[in-house]
Amino acid sequence: MSDTKHASRRTFLKGTTAVAAGLTLSSFARSAHAAGSDKIKVALIGCGGRGNGAIDNCLDADPAIHVVAVADAFEAPATNAAKNLKRHRPDRVDISADRIFIGLDAYQKAIDCGIDMVVTATPPGFRPFIYNAAIKAGKHVFMEKPCCVDAPGFNLLMETNKLAEEKGLKVGVGFQRRHTPQFIETIEKIHDGALGKLILLQAYWNGDGIWNRPRREGMTELQYQVNNWYHFCWLCGDNICEQHIHNLDVCNWAMDDHPVEANGMGGCSRRYNGDKKGTGQIFDHHFIEFTYKSGAKLYSQCRHIPNTWGREGQQVFGTEGNSSVPGGINKAGKSKENRKARKSLFGDSMVQEHHDLISAIKNNEKYVEGWHGATSSMTAVLGRMATYSGQVVRWDDAVAKGTSEFPKQLAWDAPAPVKKDADGNYPIPMPGIYRAY
Repeated sequence: MSDTKHASRRTFLKGTTAVAAGLTLSSFARSAHAAGSDKIKVALIGCGGRGNGAIDNCLDADPAIHVVAVADAFEAPATNAAKNLKRHRPDRVDISADRIFIGLDAYQKAIDCGIDMVVTATPPGFRPFIYNAAIKAGKHVFMEKPCCVDAPGFNLLMETNKLAEEKGLKVGVGFQRRHTPQFIETIEKIHDGALGKLILLQAYWNGDGIWNRPRREGMTELQYQVNNWYHFCWLCGDNICEQHIHNLDVCNWAMDDHPVEANGMGGCSRRYNGDKKGTGQIFDHHFIEFTYKSGAKLYSQCRHIPNTWGREGQQVFGTEGNSSVPGGINKAGKSKENRKARKSLFGDSMVQEHHDLISAIKNNEKYVEGWHGATSSMTAVLGRMATYSGQVVRWDDAVAKGTSEFPKQLAWDAPAPVKKDADGNYPIPMPGIYRAY
């Protein structure tokens, strides 16, 4: 990342803390929407479970939000989302039949239907170009994490972040921990030097596993892969991107930086056994040693295997003490006086993150969370490239040389980017054979 972009990101991070700490509902009531209206018209793009959750969070965050369109690659999620929103929020949902968009180009139709903002929770592989299309069209954006699954996607994100800043558009990313008072409090203390120089970080997302959707009769191969998106790297980036990214983002936040290289190991030992055979291609375990330019190490674990040790969280060690995040600072001697605990306006940080974005829109404050959305997403991609290949992978090389996971042609009847072998299995990357770039 260039010095200019890094400085921009650091400035934004400090602004995020101020937003979470100092806003009040009365200040919102006095402010006007930047476009001169009290209404902010929103389209939901991606109507799966997280999409429905995100749009509910957005509606809970501020009464100015009005949902006027939904879009999804498949018909049922789009029509069900529209029906449920109209039933539960009739006073703030106005989705006519001609604003229920379906298909692989539905996102563009939603962007073009006269909205102010998009909330996008599609499979992650689609996010870079949806984000780019929305910013080009002059729309504010909330996008779920991860924001990309490969290096070309990261580069497009960075270009789009710059464009968003130039246009004065506001961008939120679904890293709700950055809007949680306990996390903010602990990170501030770390940045104030409470632990001294950081030398070691640990990050974990070890759990049982995820859903696996069966193939439905009449589906094309591409439709099957998009519907079962968590099981294909071009759509989800592997579980290190889709879930473990939360922990990696917290570690990057603590370091105020991203790693410069990674090496690791991983594989797929149980995910596609039994009745799940031939249903996907991602790993079920990763271990990565990330290195930051300061020399600090981040040891990262993520696993999807039932009946194994489970843990989710992160720990930071410095020359003068250690702390979980969030958590108490453990160090010898006297520490700085604790700040009074902050309170969010909402008990739910997944509502708070939308509220902070909407406040920035109303008050025309600089707000582009896409910077750390991009770098933390690329950190996860860097780790995956290391585990898939079994090689040391350096950030600059990965960003410059990493290849696209996305298909060259996107159509339901187009060839899928991942094809089964003669035994009916999808190819799972093999360390020592897979090439990172």
